[in-house]
Amino acid sequence: MALTQSDIDVEVGDLQDAYDKAVAEGAPVQNHPPRDYAPYRSSVLRHPKQPLVAVSGGDPETVELSGPVFGVTDITDIDSDLTIQHQGEPLGERITVSGRLLDRDGRPVRGQLIELWQANASGRYAHLRDQHPAPLDPNFTGVGRVLTDDQGAYRFTTIKPGAYPWRNHTNAWRPAHIHFSVFGTAFTQRLVTQMYFPNDPLFRYDPILRSVTDEAARNRLVAEYNHDLSQPEFSLGYEWDIVLDGPSATWIEEGRD
Repeated sequence: MALTQSDIDVEVGDLQDAYDKAVAEGAPVQNHPPRDYAPYRSSVLRHPKQPLVAVSGGDPETVELSGPVFGVTDITDIDSDLTIQHQGEPLGERITVSGRLLDRDGRPVRGQLIELWQANASGRYAHLRDQHPAPLDPNFTGVGRVLTDDQGAYRFTTIKPGAYPWRNHTNAWRPAHIHFSVFGTAFTQRLVTQMYFPNDPLFRYDPILRSVTDEAARNRLVAEYNHDLSQPEFSLGYEWDIVLDGPSATWIEEGRD
C-alpha cells in the first residue's frame, strides 16, 4: 500500500522524539541530519554506504587543476536578476533575497560564487524531468548567480516559488524553497543548501526539512522578512545569511559543517 502523509508524520514524530530525548539526556546537538533519514525515502536508497576514497593520491589540488574555473568576467549584470533575463516579465510575486556569506566567526567571505535555482511561481522547474502539470513560464528560467562583495553580501531579484508535489508518499508537497550553491576557491569545494520562507504551513509535513531534527538548525534555513529590504511598488524583501561552519552553521546537503 502507498504511504500516506499520516504514515510519514508518525515516522517523523518518532525520530524527532528520539532526538529530543537523546539531547535532553546529554547527547550532542546534531546540526545535520542522518544521510539515510527513512521518512525521506530516496535518501535510504542513495546515501553513501562506503568510506570516502581519496583521489589522485590524496592531493585535492590535482583535481582542481583539471576542473572548471570561474572569475568576475563570467558573471553578467543580469545574472542576479531572474526577472529580466527574458523578453517579458515572469508571472508571480517579485521578491528580493539578500544576505551575507559568513565564516564561523561572523567574518565576511568575499568574492565567492553563489548560485541559485528554483521552481517558478506555479511550482514547476524549467527542466525536462519535471512533469508536474503546472504551467511553465516562458519568461522565467529559475537560475541565477552572483559574487559576494567585500562585506560578503549577495543580492538576487526573483519570483517567489510555488509549492510542488514530489511523490515521496501520497499527497507529498514540498514547501516553497530556493536552492543555493556556494563555491569556495574551487569547484571541488561546492556546498549546496536550501532557503525557505517564513510561516509556511507545509513545514510540518515535509520530511526533507524535518530531517534536520535540531529545531535551531532547522530555523536557520528559514529566511526573515525584512520590510526595509522591500522595494516600493516593486518587490518584497527577504534576508538570509549563510554561515559556512561552526555552531551556527547553515545546514549543507553534504552534511559538512
